[in-house]
Formats: sequence, structure tokens, C-alpha cells
Amino acid sequence: MTGPHPLVDHAVVDRLGQDLRAAGYTSDGVGELIGASANEALGRGVWWPALAVTRAAADHGASLATIVRLFLLGADEPADVVAQAFPSVRPEALVDAGVLTVGADGSVRAALDIRPHADDVREYLVVSDQDSAMRAGPVATDHVLGIGGASVSLARAVIRTPARRALDIGTGCGIQALHLDNHCDEIVATDTNPRALALAAATARLNQMSWDLRAGSLFEPVAGERFDLIVSNPPFVVGAGGQDYIYRDSGIAGDGLCADLIRQIPDHLNPGGTAQILANWVVPHDTDWRDRVRGWLAGTGLDAWVVQREFADPITYISLWLSDAGESAQQAADRGARWLDWFAANGIDGIGMGSITLRRRSRDGGEPDQTIEEITGAGEEVTGVEAEAFFARRHYLRDISDERLLATRLSTSPVFLEEQSLPGSEGWQQVSATVRRPGGPGAVLAVDEVSRALLAGCRGQVPLGALLELLAGFHGVEPDALAAAALPVVREAIGRGILYEAT
Repeated sequence: MTGPHPLVDHAVVDRLGQDLRAAGYTSDGVGELIGASANEALGRGVWWPALAVTRAAADHGASLATIVRLFLLGADEPADVVAQAFPSVRPEALVDAGVLTVGADGSVRAALDIRPHADDVREYLVVSDQDSAMRAGPVATDHVLGIGGASVSLARAVIRTPARRALDIGTGCGIQALHLDNHCDEIVATDTNPRALALAAATARLNQMSWDLRAGSLFEPVAGERFDLIVSNPPFVVGAGGQDYIYRDSGIAGDGLCADLIRQIPDHLNPGGTAQILANWVVPHDTDWRDRVRGWLAGTGLDAWVVQREFADPITYISLWLSDAGESAQQAADRGARWLDWFAANGIDGIGMGSITLRRRSRDGGEPDQTIEEITGAGEEVTGVEAEAFFARRHYLRDISDERLLATRLSTSPVFLEEQSLPGSEGWQQVSATVRRPGGPGAVLAVDEVSRALLAGCRGQVPLGALLELLAGFHGVEPDALAAAALPVVREAIGRGILYEAT
């Protein structure tokens, strides 16, 4: 465990924020200081170009350069240089607050990771612990993870419709709560790690936000309460049930934490509310991963969109998480061997990784609409806009009868027609064709000659039934037979956002 919780003095946090903002410590400010090439390299974990640029920074950028070296590059800085960068708060106060440390030679270095983060709405400052690349030895058991790929993916996937009450389960340093603050009136954020709650409180105050921070696991801190939006990037790592690192290990064996989380959501979601979580699920030998998650959803009564983005074999999965902790080669090897033995003993072929988006209907009734699919293509990540549109399309399809659909004018979204051909005796022979809506997760539809013509004809001018009659006459088939064959394809195209009702 680490020492006393940092940044508990509000006055120190306020003055620290004042100095960081005055220095221009923002995503744009850092980018302008170090330049595009060094900034791009820094994003890949290559820090020396940025260090060289900041060492040569002009006087007017000296404070920002010092701050960048401290918090982004892990450099040791002379005490007098640090004092100049923080005119409002004494470096000694930052040492006492756990933000900085002083070496035996009197040099100063950062003890926390404080970095700018931005979305389409505003700039933020995020407080977390330094990752293993910035410090010697393994991270602490109560290590608080900073901005990572998973947290950014979830933030992009969250539906940003204004909500009254939102819940962030396993808030960590507060990344999700930061984004929720832009469109939610009230935010409750929970964590089992007291250090995480302390750093989340500092993150909130640095950004002039106020969250209701509570300690506890899953829904324990909010028993009996309901929310319009629930988000969670929980400690979902699959293992034997230990808790070596709180940020990744739940203390529950296998994928039990994610299963428990899903099963409890209905008791805490308001009608019309949405829950969005990241999850990992085990895939036992000779089973379909969909059955695993389908079992979690059974009995919830919630509509669902489950997307598996990755599948990892045990060695790949274990290696991914071993690299995060900063353990020695021998420690990692020993832990990895025990972990691999556990996978083998439990007959686990691999781990699925992805997102689960759930919605409680405004009015109860009917079987839940649950789509469980694998979407792995680059550029097909789930976004908040796409998730909201997905549920809107599913609602539309539930409500519209075939008769009404045939009387509706449809338009085709901007799509690409992609054809696959093989060389033959008479030249290239087409073997398949699809239409794809760029940027739409899983927005791909196989087409034949008739459906190609149908999509080309859907321009919002002619009712679907009339268009099918024209196609039936052209191909010499019965209109009713063509309609019966075409309607499932049309519904699939609407569900994928390839067709939509013209207005």
C-alpha cells in the first residue's frame, strides 16, 4: 500500500490548479510547446524528443516546460526551477500533499501523474498514480490507474443524452465522471479503493466539479437508489480471485464480477435508463462466447447490445496484464505460470473483451431485444452516437409492422458497395458483394442483384411496396413473394443504419 492519501487539502489543490492553468498546461498547450513530431512520439511512449524540446524552451514557456518535464516525462528538476513554475503554492506544500518528492541531492520529481485530457467539450486535468514506466519497481496494491485505452474507449461509447442522475462504478481517478459532468445533473461515483476516491476528489476539484464520492463494491454504496445512466470500467481481469492490484483484480474468481454487475443493474436503472460497461468474459473449451454473456442477461428484462471487440488466448491475455504492473522478470514469470495453470485447470480457451450496453424500456412489455455479436474491425468501435442510434433503430423495428413498412418511403445511407471476385475462364467472376456504412459498427450487409437494386432505388421518393412491385415486374417474379423475401433484408438494413425512414 502507498502512504497517506494525497491532495486532501483543498487550498493546496486550488492553488495547484491555478498555477497549472496559468502555465497553459492543457492538451493544446503541451502540443504547441513540444511540437507535432515530439507530441506524436510522446503518445507512443517515446519521451526523449519532448525532453529535448522542453530543455530548450524559451523563457516565456519555462513554467510549462518544467511542469511537462515533471508530470509527463518523469524528470528530476532543481528546486529553484520548480519554485518558479509554482508561484501560488510552495513546492514544500506540494511535497507535503504527496504531489512531489525531494531526492537526496535536493532535486525534485513528481510523485503523482497529473496530465491534461480533452474531449469535444472542454479540457480537463486528471490526477492518478504514475504507471510502471515512470517509476522503479512494481506498482502498489492500491495503485490508481490513469488515462488508458479502456477508459477512453468507454468514454467514447457512452451515450451523452442529458441525464438527471448518473452512477460511475469503479471510478478510479474519475475519468468517466469527468465526462459525465458535462451532461448529467448529479453524479455518484464509487470505488473500493480509498486512494482512488482521494485522487478522484482531487480530479473533481481541479476541474471545479462536485461529485458524490462513496466507498464500496458494486451497488452496495447506492442500495435502493436508481439512476438514469450507469457506467463502469470495473476491475474485470479474469483470474483465480486474488486481489494483487485493486485497479484490475476484483477478488472474485473468473468473470464473476462482471456477471454480478450485469445481474444487479435492473434494480438500479430508471425506466428509459441506460447502462454501459466494459467487461471480460471467459470462453470455456468448446463453447460459444455468446452463450456466456447471454446467461448473464437472462432474467434482466433489459434490451442489450453486446459487442466483442477482441478475443485473447490465455498466454496473450496474461502477458497483456503482466506488462502493466512493473514486476521483475522473475516475479512476472512466476505469476504468469500460476495464472496459466488456473486457466488450464478451469478449461478456459480464452477471454472475450468488449462492451455491454443495456437499456430499460420506458414501458415494460415484450421480450427483451438482445443483440450479441463480434465486431473487430478498425474504425468500427462503439461510440455514444452509434449506441443511441442502435437502440432507436431497434425500437423502430419493434413498433413498425410489415404492412406499415411497405407503405413507408426509405432512403439509403451513404454506403460503399464492395465486390469480391475471383479470376475464371471468362475473366473476373464476382463471388460476393456487400454494402458497408463507414464508421458504423457491424454496418455491413451482404447483397445480391435484387437487394443491390433495392438499395439503389431507396431514395425517399417511392414507398417500399411500390419499389418492390417495380423490381418484381423487372425480374418476372410475384410481388408478394419478393416482398416476403425482401422484408427480412430490409429490416436488417434498417437495424444496421443502412436504410432509414425518409422524412
